[in-house]
Amino acid sequence: MFAGQLVNRVGSMAVPFLVLYLGNQGMSTSDAGTVLAAVGLGGLVSQPLGGALADRFGPRAALVAGLAASAVSIVCLGAARGLPAILAAAVLVGVVADVYRPAAAALVAAVVPADSRPRAFSLIYWAVNLGVGLAGLLAGVLARHGFGLLFLVQAGSAAGFALLVGLLVPGRIAAPRSRLAAREGGGGPLRDRLLLALIALNIVSSLINAQVTMGLPLAIKDSGQSSAVYGSVFLVSGVLIGVLQPPLAGWLERFDRIVVLAVSWAVFGLGIAATGLAHTALEYLATVVIWTVGEIGAASFIGSIIADLAPAHAQGRYQAAFGWSYAAAQLIGPPVGAFLYGSVGPWALWWSCALLAVLGAAGGLALVKPVRRRTAPPASIPVLENAL
Repeated sequence: MFAGQLVNRVGSMAVPFLVLYLGNQGMSTSDAGTVLAAVGLGGLVSQPLGGALADRFGPRAALVAGLAASAVSIVCLGAARGLPAILAAAVLVGVVADVYRPAAAALVAAVVPADSRPRAFSLIYWAVNLGVGLAGLLAGVLARHGFGLLFLVQAGSAAGFALLVGLLVPGRIAAPRSRLAAREGGGGPLRDRLLLALIALNIVSSLINAQVTMGLPLAIKDSGQSSAVYGSVFLVSGVLIGVLQPPLAGWLERFDRIVVLAVSWAVFGLGIAATGLAHTALEYLATVVIWTVGEIGAASFIGSIIADLAPAHAQGRYQAAFGWSYAAAQLIGPPVGAFLYGSVGPWALWWSCALLAVLGAAGGLALVKPVRRRTAPPASIPVLENAL
């Protein structure tokens, strides 16, 4: 799974370069925005579909089918000509692009014992980010030889992940019963109030995260910095994740996961809010260090928390319901951020991020006892607030 995620992410080049590709095809900025919105709308369906397929047919089958469909869809998008055909292909790309995500998470939960899941999910997160960093470097080189190569590489990487799973993952996997399944018999994710609370809090954090691609570039531009500074943001964040994630996640495993998650949400959000205080390139990069540390802490543990909450027969749907929160926030966050920044003032956006960070952290801490009761962490794990 680690190798497959790495291969898939290294090849994920076409969609990030979609605006440039469409402009090269003579499409207007507004039409390009409509195409991106079509991808986003399709994405709202993708994870719920993947979760349902994983629980119905097994995570391995759903993973292979989703990746194969994704490979076909990205080729269709690259071959489409004319706005109607491109929009139809974009919706298809969005619908199938994330089918594999809840299936992959369910597969990890099925084969990894509960006490090792934090490390397993943090390794998957590390693989994804290593792949994203390499994809950024390779895509710029390949794009010089034609955008068509990006579509072919992305399709090939998805097919490569599917091939790895098809050849190396056993056909039948006996998933261990989760603590929740043993205690409550399991219910649908939409009936699980604790899961819904975590989804709501993750939407709050993801609304802040959306400002990395909306508010941050506007702030850098308005302070007179070049686009190279904005590019450095992703480079610095990627390097930090590559270097810090394994040791930092390993150290944080000593503490209660839900408390780590709440504190990480606060660090991430306040780091993004600190963008409003930056004016120079070094100051912007200093804020990147802060919010990247928070991102590492949150992303390393949330997957294992959801896996431990889910009944064995509903792992896919639980992971999909939580994953849906990212797609929803990515639709809402950019337009809200643009409105606050442009119509009210930059201060409104950054103070809003700070407020959401505090509210999200407070909400996470309020869930400490319910999550502990459901996931029953070993008594030997010290609580992070004592260390603070």
